[in-house]
Amino acid sequence: MKRVFIIVLDSLGCGEEPDAALFGDKDCNTLKRISGSPKFVFNNLKKMGMGNIDGCCYLPGEDKPMASVARLRERSMGKDTTIGHWEIAGIVSESPLPTYPEGFPQDVLDEFTRLTGRGVLCNKPYSGTEVIKDYGEEHIKTGKLIVYTSADSVFQIAAHEDYVPIEQLYEYCHIAREMLKGKNGVGRVIARPFVGSYPNFTRTTRRHDYSLDPPGETLLDAVKASGQTVYAVGKIKDIFNGRGVSEYVLTSGNQDGMDKSLAAMDKDFEGLCFINLVDMDMLFGHRQDIDGYANSFAEFDARLPEFLAKMRDDDILFITADHGCDPGDYHTDHTREYVPLMVYGKNIKAVNLGTRLGFCDIATTAAEYLGVEFRGAGTSFLKDILRPTEDEVRAAKAAIAASDMAYVPYSKFHVGAALITASGKLYSGCNIENASYPVTNCAERTALFKAVSEGEKEFKLLAVYGHKEGCPADLCPPCGACRQALSEFCESSMPVIIVRDENDFVRTTIGELLPYSFSSADMEPKKVR
Repeated sequence: MKRVFIIVLDSLGCGEEPDAALFGDKDCNTLKRISGSPKFVFNNLKKMGMGNIDGCCYLPGEDKPMASVARLRERSMGKDTTIGHWEIAGIVSESPLPTYPEGFPQDVLDEFTRLTGRGVLCNKPYSGTEVIKDYGEEHIKTGKLIVYTSADSVFQIAAHEDYVPIEQLYEYCHIAREMLKGKNGVGRVIARPFVGSYPNFTRTTRRHDYSLDPPGETLLDAVKASGQTVYAVGKIKDIFNGRGVSEYVLTSGNQDGMDKSLAAMDKDFEGLCFINLVDMDMLFGHRQDIDGYANSFAEFDARLPEFLAKMRDDDILFITADHGCDPGDYHTDHTREYVPLMVYGKNIKAVNLGTRLGFCDIATTAAEYLGVEFRGAGTSFLKDILRPTEDEVRAAKAAIAASDMAYVPYSKFHVGAALITASGKLYSGCNIENASYPVTNCAERTALFKAVSEGEKEFKLLAVYGHKEGCPADLCPPCGACRQALSEFCESSMPVIIVRDENDFVRTTIGELLPYSFSSADMEPKKVR
């Protein structure tokens, strides 16, 4: 039963992207900034290999990391929560969502007032804590709603719970969400309830986000459509407007989020558990609180072993982020940054994947692991990080042994191949040269013809190994003739491993080796257009 867990450490960027200046950012690096705090604790994430990620040389590295790691560069034109999560789920947004640095147009406010029957206060980019301090008293006296925005694509509505019941505030947000479409289609409408009396107003945990529908199919949609479960923890349901979600729980903070994530791990489901831990962004990044951010990071680091201990043999964990929010930057908004990625599981080996273009590679990799056909905008790295299976090791050993039997008096190039049949039998072969070069037979076809001659016509894995006499082994892919011969009997999805040694190989498939093979279908008469 395969399960994928994706934990988003909201806003934990790890260095400015090359185009950061286009987004008004410079010298931003959230992770580096908090690493200088006395509150910063980096024990378990160090073991995972976070310090080995490209650009993270300010952190200590790990000689034998537990996880595969990468640095991901965002492809979408944005630096906000919605677009970041959409990209993690497989969608690249070519255009940014609308923002309102001067406040919302008057016609938008007039329509909102008409639909709700309430006037509007503020209408500026504002800190969430400052806006209730500056406008809370007037809101109570007049009944007008506090409407404000930020550098993100958000329409935020703040109201005191004693004067605007929470369900009524949610209804106002629903009205705004239905109204804000098209050119004014902000990423999120957010309910921001608060309590208390002036000047000690405080926001409550009953925030609620109303997002746009994602503009295309996401990993969540595909996993749910396949009959598997999509379990959302935190604000994931809100970010995707509920689409593609089977079950969900809301959270009141990171500690509650970890508790509920650990509870989700006890459930017997197959599919995806998508988790957002928001405190680092909401409570500390935007408030320029470096020590608070570092402490929140340390709290997650301390609880990570609990999560790892509950993982099952076939579980895979992705830990990443959706953007940056450097708490020591010159502004309080999100920052355009690379994000870290760590991938852990019993079947995952520790590989440094370098810097990859696109958060969406997470979705493609997760979909491939779960057996879902969805690929989104990304490129899977699953073949690079999976540990060798028993069949792969068995086939690799057989291919290496077969190469010793090669008859190669002319080229001195030894090749061995091994085919495992659908029934589990193994057939190996070597290359056999001839003074008349055209009648030379390759190792792959030797193994194939042996198997077919004994009645086997269904196969599940091919291994190929080759090396020149006196030289170390290197990758030796099948020649064109072998690819065509194999395509006659093997599904295009059948795995092929190109071997350096029994535990070191590159994974591919028959279809990737020969995407346009000639088949019996090509021999059928074609209609002339």
